Amino acid sequence: MSSETTYFVSAAVGFEGLLLDELRQLGASAVKESRAGVYAEGSLAFAYRVLLESHLASRLLLPLATFAAPDPEALYAGVQTIRWQEHLLPTGSLAVDAVVNRSKLRHSGFAALKVKDAIVDQLRDACGERPSVDTEHPDLRIHLYLAKDEATISLDLSGESLHRRGYRVPGGTAPLKESLAAAILLRAGWPEIAAAGGPLLDPMCGTGTLLIEGALLAGKMPPGARRERFGVEQWRGHDAALWERLRQEATARWEAGKESLPSFYGYDADPAVIRVARECVERAGLSTIIHLERRELARLEPVNSKAPGLLVVNPPYGERLGDVRELRHLYAALGGALRRDFQGWKAALFTGNPDLARDMGLRAHRYHSFHSGPIPCRLFHFDVDPERVVGATARQNRTPEADTPLSEGAQMFANRLRKNLKSLGRWARKDGVSCYRLYDADMPEYAVAIDLYGDRVHVQEYAPPETVDARRAKQRLDEVMAALAPTLGIPAERIFLKVRQRQKGAAQYHKLASEDEFFDVQEGRARLLVNLTDYLDTGLFLDHRPTRLMLGEMAKGKRFLNLFAYTGAATVHAALGGARSTTTVDLSRTYLGWARRNMALNGFSDQRHRFIQADCRSWIDEAQEPFDLIFLDPPTFSNSKSMDDSFDVLRDHVPLLRATARLLAPGGELIFSNNHRRFRMDRDALPELDIEEISAATLPPDFARNPRIHNCWRILRRERRR
Repeated sequence: MSSETTYFVSAAVGFEGLLLDELRQLGASAVKESRAGVYAEGSLAFAYRVLLESHLASRLLLPLATFAAPDPEALYAGVQTIRWQEHLLPTGSLAVDAVVNRSKLRHSGFAALKVKDAIVDQLRDACGERPSVDTEHPDLRIHLYLAKDEATISLDLSGESLHRRGYRVPGGTAPLKESLAAAILLRAGWPEIAAAGGPLLDPMCGTGTLLIEGALLAGKMPPGARRERFGVEQWRGHDAALWERLRQEATARWEAGKESLPSFYGYDADPAVIRVARECVERAGLSTIIHLERRELARLEPVNSKAPGLLVVNPPYGERLGDVRELRHLYAALGGALRRDFQGWKAALFTGNPDLARDMGLRAHRYHSFHSGPIPCRLFHFDVDPERVVGATARQNRTPEADTPLSEGAQMFANRLRKNLKSLGRWARKDGVSCYRLYDADMPEYAVAIDLYGDRVHVQEYAPPETVDARRAKQRLDEVMAALAPTLGIPAERIFLKVRQRQKGAAQYHKLASEDEFFDVQEGRARLLVNLTDYLDTGLFLDHRPTRLMLGEMAKGKRFLNLFAYTGAATVHAALGGARSTTTVDLSRTYLGWARRNMALNGFSDQRHRFIQADCRSWIDEAQEPFDLIFLDPPTFSNSKSMDDSFDVLRDHVPLLRATARLLAPGGELIFSNNHRRFRMDRDALPELDIEEISAATLPPDFARNPRIHNCWRILRRERRR
C-alpha cells in the first residue's frame, strides 16, 4: 500500500458531520463528507486508529476497484481484475456483503455470490486451492456497493460493525447502538460539561449504554481497546507490528482515562434491567466509576457536584403505536422533576415520538434528527431555566374521552394488544411491513381480528355462536372498541368495524357501504389500494404477503397468469419483478377494475398487461396460450349468480389443477393456494404433477398463531417418458 490511501468510513445517517470532525482529529489528511459516511485519506496507522478509537464509525472500508457492472458477467470480470493473492491466502476464508441500489442487478444475494465466485475461481486457478466461505468470522470480509450499474469493491477492515465495543451482554436488550449513544452525547455537549466537572445522569438507564459511552468520551478512552477481534488482523496487507504498538497505546490510554472522570449515575425502575446494566458496566471495566441503582422516576433528584451536569434520557415512546396516554404522564413527570430540582442543568431527550416531548413543559432550544434502527427519532436539547418553562401544555386541550378509565375487561384486552404490538411491531419495523394482523381472537372471549393498515385499524368481529348471550357479546365488542384508540394511539375515526360471518350465495359479493374511500399502502416495492369501509374484505389478503413477494422474485422474464385474481396484488408484484407479460382473470368487474388501478398506481398500463372478466374455470378450459408462472388462489366456496354451478375447493381441486397445469409452458411453475382449513391435496388423483407443499414458507409472522389460515403448493408438470 502507498503511504496515503483513501478509505470510506461508514456511519449512520445523521452522523456525517460529527464523524468528519472525529476523523480529522485522528489524523486524516483530507476528508469529504458523503451520505452515511466520510471519505478520508490517511496512512495505515490512521486506518488502525479509526478501528481502535472512533466512537462513531460503523465500518472502515478500503476501496480496491470501481467499474461498470450492468450484468453478472461484467461484475464477475471486474472482480477478477483485482489481485486477490495480495489480500487473502487461498487456504483462508471470506464473506461478501452487498448493497444494491438502482441497478439492473437487483438482488444483493445474487450479486454477492458472483463476487465470491470471481474471487474463489481466481485463487483456485492460480494456487490450486480455494478459500472457504465463513459468514460469521471470515479472514477477509469484502464489501460490494452497486449503484446505477457501477460497482465498488472494498475490503472491510472492521470485521463486525465497530459499534460493537465488546461490553454488551449477549442476549441483553439493546435499545441504543453504542455509536448512536456516543452521537447523542456529542450533540448534547457532554465532553465540555465533563471537562468542567459536571456529572452525567440517566434516570432511565436501561443497560447503561449512554453512561458507558459517556465515560469513554469524557476519559478520551479508545472504544476499540478492549475489543477482541478486528477484520484487519487476517488481511495479507496487515502490519502486525504497527497494529500491536497502536493497540498497546490504546489500552494504556483506556486505563489512564479512568483516573480523572466525573461522576456517572444511572437509575431504572426495573431490577432485572439494573442487573444487566451492572454486568455491562463490569465488562467495560467501569464498575468503580458508574453508580447504578434501582430507583423510580418519582424519586429523581440531582446529585451533588461542583458544576451543573447533563441529564440524558431515552424514555419509552411507544415506538410507532403505543399507550400514549400513559407515556404522556411519564414525560410530564420527567419534565416536572427537571423544572423543580435541576435548575442550571442541561437535558437531552432522545425519543421516537416527538409529540411527547411537548409534555415535558420545557421549551427545547434545538433538536437533531437521528434514526434508531428504522425508527426516525429526535434529540431535543433543553436548558433547565425558568424562562424555558412552558406555561400551558397541550394536555389542557385533550378530549375528556382520552382520559376515561377502561373497564377491567377492556384493560385486559388492552394489555394483550400491547404485548402483541411489542413483538409484532419489532418484526414489522425490521422487515418494513406497514400492514399486518395485530390480533386474531387470541383471547376466545374477544373474538375479533384486528389488522393495522399504516395509521388505520380494521376490526372484524367473528359472529358469536348462538350459545353466547347476545348482550354479553355486545359488551365484549364494546370493550374492544373502547380499548383500541387509547392503546394504539389512533383516533377513533380511523378505526373501522365489520362483522364477519359465513356468506351464502350471492351475499358474499354484496357491497357493505358506498364511501369509496381508497388509500394506498406499501408492500415491498408495490403500492396497493385498500378500502376499509365498502367491502367485507379490504382488497389485500395480508396472510398472502410472503406468497406475493415470492411471486415477484420468480416472475422475471416470465409470462404470468393470475387466476381468481381479486384486486390484482399478485399481478403488481409480478410486474414489478420483471414479468414479460401478465394476464389477470377474475369474475368480478369491481375487483378487476381495482386490479387495473393497482397496476396503474405502480406505472403499468401498457398492452403487455391484460385484464379478463370471466369465470376462471370456464376461461381455463378454453385458453390455449402457455404461461411460465401461474398463481391460482380460488375461493374456498363460491356460488355467484354469474356462475352455472357452485365451486368447492376441496371437492373440485383435482379437475381445476389438471386443467390449469395444462397451461404451463415447459419448465413452468404453478403456485396453488387456498384458505380451506381442512384441505387435503389428492396427490394420487394427479400422478402427472410434481406437488410440493410450501405452506410453512408462505406463513408470515403475524399469522403464526393461526398456521392453518392458508395452505400453499408448488406444482410442476412431470416430463413424459418416451
